[in-house]
Amino acid sequence: MPPNIPYTKPPLSIQDQITLLQGRGLIINNIPKAEHLLSNLSYYRLSGYWYPLLQDKVTHNFKPGATFEKAFNLYCFDRELRLMILSELEKIEVALRAKLVFILSHEHNPFWFREPHLFQSPDKHRKSIVKISNEYQRSDIVFIKAFKNKYSDVYPPSWITMEILSMGTLSMIYSNLKPIRGKNDVANYFGLDKKVFSSWLHSLVYVRNICAHHSRLWNRVLGIQPRTIRNPRNQWIVNSGVSNKKTYYILCILLYLLQTVNPNNTFPSKFRALHAKYSNVDLNAMGFHTDWSNEPLWQ
Repeated sequence: MPPNIPYTKPPLSIQDQITLLQGRGLIINNIPKAEHLLSNLSYYRLSGYWYPLLQDKVTHNFKPGATFEKAFNLYCFDRELRLMILSELEKIEVALRAKLVFILSHEHNPFWFREPHLFQSPDKHRKSIVKISNEYQRSDIVFIKAFKNKYSDVYPPSWITMEILSMGTLSMIYSNLKPIRGKNDVANYFGLDKKVFSSWLHSLVYVRNICAHHSRLWNRVLGIQPRTIRNPRNQWIVNSGVSNKKTYYILCILLYLLQTVNPNNTFPSKFRALHAKYSNVDLNAMGFHTDWSNEPLWQ
């Protein structure tokens, strides 16, 4: 393997970017629009969406008939999909927070998150307390200010404290719990065992961060793969041979959890409408199998 070399490519003007793309065979029917998009979205962000239009991945020459509009169309699909996912994740995050607080507070005490003996790793517990402390100190939410002004406790009870924590911190707190009854009870509420639930939460936090940072989700190979489920208690995909490294598996996880959180959700119909709007998008690149629309989970 040759040694690494320093990066020496200079930045290109918008017009030079247009010229470069055209020189590689990309058809740009609306130059002013392409210039606007390159100025506001950036060449590098859009490049992930014209990658499947390349004929040669080394020389970056495009396939005959490849257009800038096709790449932007794919970008728009991906953007709308990410927004849809964030909307459903919000419901799951709120439900996770509610069950975690209710179950652990009743089985232990309102300040269970401060109890080291309930957690597996002392180091992870300390890190979670640091995160809680940082969020608590800088919070300007009215109910946090009211608590500070009235009570002498270091932190509020869990039903207040958990409200200011991110989904990532909630996932970390849950996964670090010892295999106590409360941990099982939370997972059971969502129709899972604790190991699968911890894994799914970790993957959902990862996907949430992708969506929140406006990164490409379409055709992405997930860096954090969720555990596969063998004995689902709720409706699950019949075709269990699908990859857990692709977006389709994450969408199925959302649908599985929404059966508990929002049984009357319309996510399948919303996704179908999105795909109909962008019918040229290749769903195979997201891990969809050919008969996905007939899965009972997607009805």
